[in-house]
Amino acid sequence: MAELAQVIKYEGDNSTFVWKHPMEDFNTSTQLIVHESQEAIFFMNGQALDLFGPGRHTLETQNIPLLKRLINISTGSQTPFHCEVYFVNKTEQMAVKWGTDSKVQFMEPKLHFPLQIGASGEMTLMAEDARKLLVKIVGTEKNLGQQALVQKFRAVLMTKVKSYLAKTIRENEISIFEIDEHLDQISQDLHQWLIPDFLEYGVSLERFFVTTVVRPEGDRDYEKYKELYFKQYGDIKEAQIRQQVEIINQQTKAQQMIIESQALATKRSQEGYSYQQERGFDVAEKVAANEAVGQFTNMGVGLGTMAGVGGAIGGIVGSAMNNAIDGANMTNSSPASPAGFCENCGSPITPDMEFCEQCGHKLKNNDKCSNCGFVFKNPGKFCPKCGSKREVAE
Repeated sequence: MAELAQVIKYEGDNSTFVWKHPMEDFNTSTQLIVHESQEAIFFMNGQALDLFGPGRHTLETQNIPLLKRLINISTGSQTPFHCEVYFVNKTEQMAVKWGTDSKVQFMEPKLHFPLQIGASGEMTLMAEDARKLLVKIVGTEKNLGQQALVQKFRAVLMTKVKSYLAKTIRENEISIFEIDEHLDQISQDLHQWLIPDFLEYGVSLERFFVTTVVRPEGDRDYEKYKELYFKQYGDIKEAQIRQQVEIINQQTKAQQMIIESQALATKRSQEGYSYQQERGFDVAEKVAANEAVGQFTNMGVGLGTMAGVGGAIGGIVGSAMNNAIDGANMTNSSPASPAGFCENCGSPITPDMEFCEQCGHKLKNNDKCSNCGFVFKNPGKFCPKCGSKREVAE
């Protein structure tokens, strides 16, 4: 008993671009299964009628199972309603290899000697327009694989790759010994140049890589020019490399100095003093440690030395210096008896002081008699000259 309906699905592999299902002249209501990343084209009586995407579809044909035998009697048991299905793989097919079939001849631009080179690489292809691919390339073939597709584009690849290489090397004066440095740019340019030729046949050239430039290694003339090139340009390159290394070292040192300077500035900002104040600390430390500090006293070194330090830090440093100087002077002279203490900061004062040497406070005039002007030599409550009552500092 003849089957009323049949099932058609893809049974090829991922390296195939186009695959024709072996079942033909199937009955009406046949089920078509199309997988993701595939398209199927239904041909009826030699015409591409419908394009089907992923999913299950029902195909309507003129082949009716019960009447099929009767209709086919007049045509020798062959149905006059011919139908078939082609599957098109829409995945990106990577690592498709290509290579030039002959050497590219050109004149080496730097040493000016004739040279022949070849090129090879890989590309990524994808079926962009299924109907165009089938009509223009596949035709009535049962399948189309990677190598068969590359073979059909071979003439385009060889012509454009060869002419581009010769033109680029000449115009940019790229030495054959330096061409590997330019493979990325050469690949990008060739990719853009070849895209329209592939799209014309429904194929998308997704990526194109030149991975190898074949040189005439072992050829006597080539080896002689190779030795000459590296002898002539090797010293220049070595000097350029040394210069670049020196520049990098200088930049690294400069960057390190900037980092250290920023770190020191941050530290000073956190501790509340500047570079000038830090230098004042150093000077004060040296003065305090100097055994001949008496000489600084004679030269007028004291609070005035610290005038540039500024602020509270300057006062502290100046005070430290003066204490050191006063300590040195006291070792060479008898200590002065204090006449009292400053009512502002509590520092000891002598009779001839009008301002406190520690805080600058104006002192009460308790070293002279307010009545007769006698200068007091010793502490007391009354003036020994006129008997007036003395002003005693609190």
